[in-house]
Amino acid sequence: MKAEIISIGTELLLGEIVDTNTPYLAGQLSVLGIDLYFTSAVGDNMARLKGVLKQAWDRSDIVLTTGGIGPTQDDLTRDAIAALLGEKTEVDPQLKQGLINFFARRGLEMPASNVRQATLIPSCTALINSQGTAPGWWVEKEGKIIVAMPGPPGEMQYMWENQVLPRLQERTGAVLLTRMIKTFGTSEAKVDEMLSDLTASTNPTLATYAKLDGIYIRIAAKAEKKEEAQKMVDSREADVRAILGDIIWGVDDDTQEAVAGKVLLEKGLSLAVAESFTGGFLAHTLAADANSAHYFKGGLIAASSEVKVALGLDPKLVNGEDKAEVARAMAVLARQKLEATVGIGIEGEGHSEPESGMMAGTVFIAIDSEKAGLHAVQSYSGRLYQMKRRAAYYALFDLVKLLRA
Repeated sequence: MKAEIISIGTELLLGEIVDTNTPYLAGQLSVLGIDLYFTSAVGDNMARLKGVLKQAWDRSDIVLTTGGIGPTQDDLTRDAIAALLGEKTEVDPQLKQGLINFFARRGLEMPASNVRQATLIPSCTALINSQGTAPGWWVEKEGKIIVAMPGPPGEMQYMWENQVLPRLQERTGAVLLTRMIKTFGTSEAKVDEMLSDLTASTNPTLATYAKLDGIYIRIAAKAEKKEEAQKMVDSREADVRAILGDIIWGVDDDTQEAVAGKVLLEKGLSLAVAESFTGGFLAHTLAADANSAHYFKGGLIAASSEVKVALGLDPKLVNGEDKAEVARAMAVLARQKLEATVGIGIEGEGHSEPESGMMAGTVFIAIDSEKAGLHAVQSYSGRLYQMKRRAAYYALFDLVKLLRA
């Protein structure tokens, strides 16, 4: 089967948002063994959208669209598909009631414009959107398929994984299983190089993805039976683990904060943090874990030297050039002030320092714990806008490694 992806929305052409849907779907199609031949982006213009859809319909077996199925007048995807196929849209009573209930649960009256989202054509089956108000369309006609999905990535991916992917799996006649291996602290190029002997395989396949919290490796296997596919995934995962070792921190839906929390709980430890460079992002990340109240005491944000001194740090240390020692002192401060067993301190340099040779985006992370016998400082550097967020993940990765050592 030949596939084509169309991203719809004028905001894409103006550069106001980055299209992350196309690369996501491209990766998903490759795993299914469906060939992707064309991708395109088109604005909210009926004539141009109809033209792009007509071209895709003529040359592809499966057309995936994202965007343009909202409630406003410039959401044209439904009308364009209907025009392409020569069919008329009609309001589906069940979809309409579902939308009314969606708003009622929030104590709101449904705007009249949202009724547009409850329309279908005869060739269409609705794809329920549990993450938003816009149902998707699964359209089949003349042996071809059009799938219209929402533009917001969270809604699109949920619909794809729970409704579209299973339907396409049935068409390919094979069971598809995947496993995502998550690593940190090594570049994508290095990970790819380390796994080079495995990446040539066409079943199971390996693919790498660069994320904010590390490099992910997706293993995908196809077989006629689930048991066969699972054996292939398990075997390849063992190969990957043997090569990558302790740079692996999790799998599938694991998050670094949840993994760190699990280790802390297993060892009966609690955590407190003191942040300067990251401005509270580590505390925010830790608090995102549903179980954080059981191990995370809280965080101190000291963005200025005055606040660091007010919290109890030595003024000479704070105003000196040894940022690593400041991070170490902040880790001890967090642990003692918040009565935790483990403290993390983060200090960094947001501006270049020609005399010291320190580049902007250099971060120092210290971990201190009397109970666990830890006292370590690490330094990393990178682009400033990236490091402010990545520093939190460096801290969690280092914490887990030290606790497991």
